[in-house]
Amino acid sequence: MIPLAAMLATQAGSTAAANKKHDKRPNIIVILADDLGYSDIGCYGGEIHTPNLDYLASTGIRFSSFYNTSRSCPTRASLLTGLYQHQAGIGRMTFDAGLPGYRGTLSREAVTIAEVLKEAGYRTSMVGKWHIAETPLREDQRDWLDHKVFHETFSDLCNYPVNRGFDTHYGTIYGVVDYFDPFSLVEGEVPVKEVPKGYYITQALSDRAESEIREYAKSDEPFFMYLAYTSPHWPLHALPEDIEKYKDTYKCGWEPIRNARYERQKALGIFPGQQDFLSDRQFHDKWEDNADSVWDARAMAVHAAMIDRMDQGIGQVIRALKETGQLDNTLILFLSDNGCSPEECQNMTPGENDRPDLTREGEAMVYPKNKEVLPGPETTYASLGPKWANVANTPFRYWKAKSYEGGICTPMIAHWPKGIKKNVGGFTSEKGHVMDIMATCVDLAGAEYPARYKGHDIIPMEGMSLVPIFKEGHRNGHKYLGFEHFNERALISNDGWKIVRPGLKSNWELYDLNTDRTEKHNLAAEQPERLQKMVETYESWAKRCMVEPYPGQKKNAK
Repeated sequence: MIPLAAMLATQAGSTAAANKKHDKRPNIIVILADDLGYSDIGCYGGEIHTPNLDYLASTGIRFSSFYNTSRSCPTRASLLTGLYQHQAGIGRMTFDAGLPGYRGTLSREAVTIAEVLKEAGYRTSMVGKWHIAETPLREDQRDWLDHKVFHETFSDLCNYPVNRGFDTHYGTIYGVVDYFDPFSLVEGEVPVKEVPKGYYITQALSDRAESEIREYAKSDEPFFMYLAYTSPHWPLHALPEDIEKYKDTYKCGWEPIRNARYERQKALGIFPGQQDFLSDRQFHDKWEDNADSVWDARAMAVHAAMIDRMDQGIGQVIRALKETGQLDNTLILFLSDNGCSPEECQNMTPGENDRPDLTREGEAMVYPKNKEVLPGPETTYASLGPKWANVANTPFRYWKAKSYEGGICTPMIAHWPKGIKKNVGGFTSEKGHVMDIMATCVDLAGAEYPARYKGHDIIPMEGMSLVPIFKEGHRNGHKYLGFEHFNERALISNDGWKIVRPGLKSNWELYDLNTDRTEKHNLAAEQPERLQKMVETYESWAKRCMVEPYPGQKKNAK
């Protein structure tokens, strides 16, 4: 039996939504996961319990070839501006290298989705991780991270979300956080000095998003929400009840989990026409010989628990939309900022940059270089490492920060009952890129992408709207997509061919993604003319889009 209070709340929300009839434009919610593997969620082959994302997939569409920029801050810059990340000023991380493409904060020659949609009459909200403002280190950085000293700002206020088009922002400015007591947490411009007992950031972000959605239902104005979770980025921090669900799941080891994911992907038909698309394992260690198997199984269990809790929060978002009558006319996009991370943060130096070494109460944060303590609680700082990352990114090779598919290809779900008419419940092989999200928002909002904004000439938008894919199943997409991050380079042409150069000392490689989706067969020696033509296209793109000059490049170097 439904409690009376719940019934009244539902009726009130439905009544408010029923009165919202004048503006027919859709609400838009972009949900960004952090370091999520390609196959982590159920609807992309994973064993992790993600019923809410699976629901969005079953009543929306999934992209099998949607691309990010392989790292957190560049992807966020590209997503929010509709430009390549270098054009937006963040070719690498949030430190100023003194070059136009590498300023470490969003360029004023770029506009955000929030700035454009706000001008078009949308309410704009951000909930979660920003990570696209320069964050210079301070002399007392270690004490600041440990909450021993206090500063009013974490970056220049002009670069905060509320000063780049968002009406509100609850979340973090920095990239890495303690999930139980996050550094750089703000409400608008105001630092949140303390969090309540039992705080967990994934849950807090979900609660805020749900609350705002219910409030927006009372207005006639459509809204744009950017919900940027920190999950499942390291450190491996999760709630005990969520870890408990997966305590035995990964005791079988890397290979059985990877093979099971691959078999589910084949059954899903994720890459039509390609039968043998599992790349070779990058590690051939046997689980039975793994002296750290208990620790490793626990690490993946915590990773799964973090994703599970995020999915629970997405369920809150869906429920709020449904109960307020807004679900049918809300476009929800879910994706990851890059592939799963191979980083081993337990080997990093505590107390530097954004990595604390003490809790607020003064307890030591253990960075278990020798895997001497199990991950999960606040007092540990650990990450998955490359072997589980290889599993998380099934069927691809490699991971975060690489320009192979394991670094740049993201699961992407689009859900919009009122607007998506083709491939509902299935996959589309149409290519897309995070910079297309701006163009999609401009299209749906009937907004105007400006040539000039607040006294600055604005770089023309690179992205292309996804709406034709939603409505017709196809669009005339990009002639090519370019990629570069710390000299990891790639280019994908619209006919499905791809070149990759994994570092300046490496040779260019050539792959036909039409028949070799996981880059198993390098055809560079067999097709030198095609390779050369694509390299020339890459070089032209790199010059046009501020990739070059890059930090450390010698003058006149080729």
